[in-house]
Amino acid sequence: MYKRKIYVFGVISGLIMMISLVCTAISAYMTRANLTQTTTAQTLLSEHQNLSSISYRMFKQLTDELLFGKNANQAVIRNKQALIEQSLSKIRVLEVQQRHALGKAITDGSVEDTDDLMALINEIIDEFNAIATEDWDKSSALQNRLQYLLEVKIDNEFREAINAAVVRQGNVVTSINARIEMLNTAILWFSIGISVFAMPLILFACYWLFNQLYQPLALINNGTKAIASGDYKQRLPETLDSEFTILVENLNRLASRLAEHEQKERQSRKELEFKVEKRTREISEVNEQLTKVDARRRQFLADISHELRTPLTIIRGEAQVTLRQQSTSQDVYRETLSSILTQAVNLSELVDDLLLLARAELNQLKLDKAKHVLEVFLQQQIEQWQRVYPERKFSLHVDEAMKNVALSFDEQRFRQVVSIILDNACKYSKADTHVSVKAEQQNQMAVIKIQDFGEGISPSDINHIFERFVRFKHKAEGMGLGLAIAKAIIEAHGGRIDVHSMLGEGSTFIIHMPLEFVE
Repeated sequence: MYKRKIYVFGVISGLIMMISLVCTAISAYMTRANLTQTTTAQTLLSEHQNLSSISYRMFKQLTDELLFGKNANQAVIRNKQALIEQSLSKIRVLEVQQRHALGKAITDGSVEDTDDLMALINEIIDEFNAIATEDWDKSSALQNRLQYLLEVKIDNEFREAINAAVVRQGNVVTSINARIEMLNTAILWFSIGISVFAMPLILFACYWLFNQLYQPLALINNGTKAIASGDYKQRLPETLDSEFTILVENLNRLASRLAEHEQKERQSRKELEFKVEKRTREISEVNEQLTKVDARRRQFLADISHELRTPLTIIRGEAQVTLRQQSTSQDVYRETLSSILTQAVNLSELVDDLLLLARAELNQLKLDKAKHVLEVFLQQQIEQWQRVYPERKFSLHVDEAMKNVALSFDEQRFRQVVSIILDNACKYSKADTHVSVKAEQQNQMAVIKIQDFGEGISPSDINHIFERFVRFKHKAEGMGLGLAIAKAIIEAHGGRIDVHSMLGEGSTFIIHMPLEFVE
């Protein structure tokens, strides 16, 4: 497109130049023609003057011969006549050319007057010859004839003819000069007109051409500046001249790729920030867990030291007291050994519980799973605890969906869980209150709910209910490991245990067992 505009500008400039050259050529041609006609007119003028000079010399020579009796040199006369004829012939040829070039209006009478002039010269020569052949001294008529020839023919008619020819050629020269002046004036005004017309046109064309080039360059410059500043959504218009098409396409393609790279970089940065944040959060959680584990470890060591110290202190105290006595009966020894045995059993149970929790934390708790009908298992547990607490009412309710459903679990460990929860229910509720056990199905999970209507658990205690060595302040029995052991056993089976409690209304422990254990 821009190349086409340059071509258009070149064609217009060429046309203007061609018009100027044609006008110059026409002017040169016309000027040359006028100069040629001026030269012709000047030559004719010179020839007429030369003809007049030759003719007058010849007439003088002929007159002197008549007046003074001198013998004329016929060779000279013939030579002058030849020169006159030659001059007349040249004048005639030039006047014919002049008439063809200038037209009859300007050269009116020139050719005809030349013929008359030639006839007049011949007539004068013939008259001289006629007078010379006669004895004109004795004849007044011949003298009058000679006088007439000299005064009328030569001094009047010949001179007037020559002067008329000279004046006529002078007029022709004046006319030609006027035409040249008019032509020069026309050429001058035409040149001024061409300049006045062409100069604004050329200036406008240059401005238009520059604007056509500057506008796309300005757009490209602004676009590249925007892209360089980071505005990769900037796109250059594809409607520019074809010379800029490849450049515009490449710049737009570059902007698109930069936008894609920026988007990928932004996405990668977000992903990296997300991963860093996630890892930081995980590390924080791990650190928090490690802190909690370390705190639990310290608390565990403190608690276990305390729990182990008590039975060991009792054992040592019983042994020391018995050994200090001077005489000890068999009953005293038996009582002491019985107390030591009791504390040893408690100490053994504590160690077993701690080992169970340690194996559970290391995912090394071994389970001896077998298929058991959940309803039958729960019914056996209720009957067993009913015998232990005959004054308390225990109830069991199993939904239809859970009847005759067999779950796969370790009977001993699962019985330990139920016993821990039922023991706490009896321990923290009045003897005449009701303990309810329910089994149902929720969201593909077997759910066992054990509910008592005792004292309940305070909100401050419920968050730590499944931690080790947690005991309520008003109850000193036990070591506080029961619910922690129950939670570890349930989680080892792939389930979970929760508790809901209200002070003064009782507590409900909820065991969730996944149904993939059902067979």
